[in-house]
Amino acid sequence: MAASLIPLPEVERLSSRVIRILGGNPGKFTLQGTNTYLVGQGPNRLLIDTGEGKPAWIQSLKSTLASVNVTIDRAILTHWHPDHVGGVKDLLELSSDIRVYKNEPTEGILNIADGQTFKTAGATLRAFHCPGHTTDHMALILEEEDAMFTGDNILGQGTAVFEDLATYMQSLDRMSGQFSGRAYPGHGPVIEDGKGKVLEYIQHRRQREEQVLAVLSSEDEEHKQGWKSMVIVKIIYKDYPENLHAPAERGVLQILEKLAKEGKVVRHENGELWAINRKATL
Repeated sequence: MAASLIPLPEVERLSSRVIRILGGNPGKFTLQGTNTYLVGQGPNRLLIDTGEGKPAWIQSLKSTLASVNVTIDRAILTHWHPDHVGGVKDLLELSSDIRVYKNEPTEGILNIADGQTFKTAGATLRAFHCPGHTTDHMALILEEEDAMFTGDNILGQGTAVFEDLATYMQSLDRMSGQFSGRAYPGHGPVIEDGKGKVLEYIQHRRQREEQVLAVLSSEDEEHKQGWKSMVIVKIIYKDYPENLHAPAERGVLQILEKLAKEGKVVRHENGELWAINRKATL
């Protein structure tokens, strides 16, 4: 539910050791496009993510490599989603010698272990397993800048989606202790106060939980038996356009599932109604 998007150039130098190259795939869920990053200061660089295989991306990458007169020897994929791994084929056509790494790898790709380091001239990346958005999700800490490439756990605009809220919240808590500088997100602009943004995400999710619990706890004759998730959405997101209610419902259902696992709410047998677990409050 990001506000109007900040325009980003197709290629931009972000620091002395980081160049961002957009994936050429802007959209509702990809924002300005998938961010891919060329990292390092020497003749051989590391690449983080590969976009989804759009011709515009590989052309931007080729022109960038030529302009700074460098090559890529390794590529690191933050997670399996197609808009981050789709350009691998084009990258390997550029050079079959490039080694590609990913947590939970598929055939032909090398594994990444939590804490593994990748060194190149002027840059050291430390892998940090932080599932939630996906089970294989890896962030990368850029030691020289005390910065983090956050993948899709933290975005430059708006909020992120996740497969499992409890796991995601645990990852956010751990991410907040790993760095103090910038966040280089998988989508959207650079976040100067990266750690602050992680803490903001945590607070936002906690507020949403509190809002859901407040709705379920309210005295309402019509909903004595429980509440449907979409009714909860229409109360919490009453100021948002209706076309955003469906994606918001997916988030609310994740919250309800998390609260149910914690014993704070119950789901009635028909599967549609949710209510406060009164036994837990006795």
